Amino acid sequence: MSRDKTVNTSRRTLLAGGVAVLAAGAAALAAQPARADDKLGQDVVQYQKTPNDGNKCSICVNFVAPNACKIVSGDISLEGWCVAFAPKG
Repeated sequence: MSRDKTVNTSRRTLLAGGVAVLAAGAAALAAQPARADDKLGQDVVQYQKTPNDGNKCSICVNFVAPNACKIVSGDISLEGWCVAFAPKG
């Protein structure tokens, strides 16, 4: 003879367990270091090849000479600009 074991789990317990699993997954993803190729697309940051009110890539903290950016992918112009602009010093 076998006995059927019934587990009564409340919705609240099930929901709390699900939230804990999701939180653990999110924490694991956040702990991973960013890869060098994890840059934003130029379209995402509204990159343009011309300055904006005197603000340009060559004076931005994210610019990497001769034509790159720490956070934006692709070739970057010295005279370019995007919404991620942050002036040096």
